[in-house]
Amino acid sequence: MKFEMGLEYVIFASRWLQAPLYFGLIVVQIIYSYKFIKELIHIVASTNTFTEQQLILGILSLVDFTMVANLIAMVIIGGYATFVSKLNLDNHDDKPDWLDHIDPGTIKVKLASSLIGISSIHLLRSFIDISEVNFETIKWQIIIHMTFIASTVFLALSEYIMSKKHAH
Repeated sequence: MKFEMGLEYVIFASRWLQAPLYFGLIVVQIIYSYKFIKELIHIVASTNTFTEQQLILGILSLVDFTMVANLIAMVIIGGYATFVSKLNLDNHDDKPDWLDHIDPGTIKVKLASSLIGISSIHLLRSFIDISEVNFETIKWQIIIHMTFIASTVFLALSEYIMSKKHAH
């Protein structure tokens, strides 16, 4: 019995092995923010020489950076709160609303939805810069985008069905 209790404690405590992974994602977020700032400075410095198309592509790059950063933040906050430890943010003014009703299924659907948004930005960039992108690349981008959409719909549907089963 003591062995079993000890084993269960070790298994439960092993969730803390994920904490360094979330810290690593914070480091990645810092690096990504640096790259965003570099791109922003480049766009601002080149505003007078950019064509409208180049400016739109630059703006889409910034939107893409932001969406990926949102995805990373969602994984860090949601993953840590779901799999490692509660975040004591009940009295914090900046607590995200979605954190109150987060679970692994919700995280998966939110992540999949974010991937659709990121994929949409990449596809839009290809359409805007169509003269620089070959047909084969665009075809594969569309196939990948549609796969993300179908996967997200099926994931959301399965989460909906599971939530209805748990409600009964």
